Order: sequence, then C-alpha cells, then structure tokens
Amino acid sequence: MTVNQGEIYGFLGRNGAGKTTTIRMLMGLIKPTDGQIDIFGENLAHRQKDILHRIGSIVEVPGFYENLTAAENLSINAKIMGLHKRNAVAETLEMVGLQDETRKVVAKYSVGMKQRLGIARALLHYPELLILDEPTNGLDPIGIKEIRKLIKLLAEERGITILLSSHILSEIEQLADRVGIIHKGKLLEEIAFDKLRQINRKHVEFQVSNENKAAMILENHFNIIDYEIREQGQIRIYSHFGEQGQINKVFVQHDIEVSKIAVSEDKLEDYFTQLVGGGSIG
Repeated sequence: MTVNQGEIYGFLGRNGAGKTTTIRMLMGLIKPTDGQIDIFGENLAHRQKDILHRIGSIVEVPGFYENLTAAENLSINAKIMGLHKRNAVAETLEMVGLQDETRKVVAKYSVGMKQRLGIARALLHYPELLILDEPTNGLDPIGIKEIRKLIKLLAEERGITILLSSHILSEIEQLADRVGIIHKGKLLEEIAFDKLRQINRKHVEFQVSNENKAAMILENHFNIIDYEIREQGQIRIYSHFGEQGQINKVFVQHDIEVSKIAVSEDKLEDYFTQLVGGGSIG
C-alpha cells in the first residue's frame, strides 16, 4: 500500500474488509502479525513516537467532553500533546469552520460539527499526514458536503497528505486522486482515479478488420477525435452515441469488416463489484 505525498488516497472496501484494522496498525494501536510499515521513509516499529507526532487521525467516532466548549476540549488535548503554540486552538477551529461556535458546549453540536471538531483535534499539531476513518459516517447530506469541502481544502490549500477510508464509492470518487481497494484483508488494486474514469467512460466499441483505416474514417467522415485504438481490431469511441449504425454502414462501404459492435455503460460501481466478486461496495 503506497500513499504518495500531497495526494488524497481513497482506501475503499466493504464493511469488514480490513480498513479500520489497517489504520489501527498504521497508528500503532495494534501490531501487524507480519510485514513492515514505513511512514515518511521510516520504519514505524523503530521510530513510532517521532512518526506519530507527524500524523493526525480520526479512527472511528471522535469522543469529547460534552459539557465543555470546542476550544476547551482542544486546549485539554493540546496540553496532553505538549503543544505550546499560543494560537493553535483558534487556528484549527478556523480551519474547520467552527470559529463562530466557541461559546457553545459540544453537547449542543450536530453530528457534522462534532466530526469537524474531530478533524480540528487531528490538526492541532499541524500534521503532514491526516488519516480519516469513515469521516462521513452518520452525517446528513449537508454534513457530508461540508466534510468533503473541508478535506479538499486541507489537501489543496494546506498541502496535507490525506488517507481517507470509506465503503461509499461515491464519496471516494469525489475526493480521491488515487484509490486502493481492499477486500477480505488483501489489497486488490491501487489505481489513479483519472485512469479509472477513463476505463469506465461510456463508449461504443467496434471490432473491425482494419482499425487504422477505421480511425481515418472516424476523423475524416464523422469528425470524431475522442476515440481510442485498443487491442488488435478494437476501436473505442467516446462520443456520437446513437450513431453506431451509420458508422457501421460507412465502415462497410469502405471495405472494413465489422464483426462486433458493443455499447458499454459500465459504471465505477460495476467495476468495483466485479473486482471484489459480487455484491455492492456500500
């Protein structure tokens, strides 16, 4: 499992696939039975204290003193961490958009506000890596949107590397630069999301006797430029849907044999379902 500096890495798998267990190992909460964990190029087993000081995390549901304010909660955590930066609490509350809620006790916070406060606590010591385990669990659509916006801001404006676990494909899709797919404790694949979208774009695929000649016809006769020559005899078109009959007719007129036409509407959900072997991700 490889997380590159500066990216949002989506850690995707069904409930029970091993996401939280993996994250607990990364945080030193449990020890792996085998293998090695390197973070920032250092072995976690040998340099755990130094490494964890550079990481912020939310593992499952964040807990707080409900009768205290957000600032009071964070101040207690800052003292426990040995942080002495004067404005750390105020700055992290502003980072997560809670700067105007300083007088309200946490008991009166919504679930989404508590989740943002959990992220604020994870950011108190200005970490280089932020690990978030199912950060949108239990949130309503507005809360999910707020957390999504916050995660993007932290990555793009603060330059924080983010490892984000979820069983919800649509959430990972909207945030991640790259994704790792785990199933039954095994990492099945790591792939850039741009590449995934390319693989799963809607298209019409022709199996032809001469793909190079077919490509010239697509460009010159139909002004199609969004196409791809794949394996021998396969040409995939990403536009002009509904015109495959006319395209086939012109191919035949130019002595190009067409043995197969397939219209694909594969979705990312179908791709992941196929990868993990039936059933949905969520």
